[in-house]
Amino acid sequence: MRLILTDADMIEGLDYLERVDPRLVPVRAAAGPVDIRYRPPGFEGIARIVVAQQLSVSSADAIWSRFEALLGEATAESYLRQTEEALRAAGLSRGKVKTLHALAEAAAAGLDLEALAAEPPEAATEKLTAIHGIGRWTAEIFLLFCARNADVLPAGDLALQVAAAEALVLPDRPSEKELRAISELWSPWRGVAAKLLWAYYKAMRQGRNVLPV
Repeated sequence: MRLILTDADMIEGLDYLERVDPRLVPVRAAAGPVDIRYRPPGFEGIARIVVAQQLSVSSADAIWSRFEALLGEATAESYLRQTEEALRAAGLSRGKVKTLHALAEAAAAGLDLEALAAEPPEAATEKLTAIHGIGRWTAEIFLLFCARNADVLPAGDLALQVAAAEALVLPDRPSEKELRAISELWSPWRGVAAKLLWAYYKAMRQGRNVLPV
């Protein structure tokens, strides 16, 4: 299983993408440097993703700071010691409290979130989406940015769909299903393709960052 661990991995993936899909050559040139950005693996990483969903960067950062201060250490065990009242006071919605509780219980019961990096993306996604409140987008963002899996492209991401339409000169924004079909050509470096498309989107919009983490 390929992982995106170093700049050399990113370059290898980008070079591969240019070879198998020449449409991406001008996309890479326009995008400039592609950020290798990643987040911590395990419970902390996926908790950050859940906390940040549907929030501005500043709001997500503020809530995460309070959340981290409350837990002391962002682990499943620490989370399960908190009351719902304290978590809500830190800024979490009721739905996010419930989702994180389900995640923490799964991790405490033996789900090794860090080990998911070694599993095929579909198998890892299936395990994550079996947890209450975790959809495919959340699972794939975790696998790409936390587990650092090189072959995961979150096709349900709106910015990726828009970037793909513009970069590949498509007549319409592709649906999630259509983008998954398009990205099959880019395997085993679909994760690098995702980061390239986010970088392209940012470059085409004068630096507007749409990375989900």
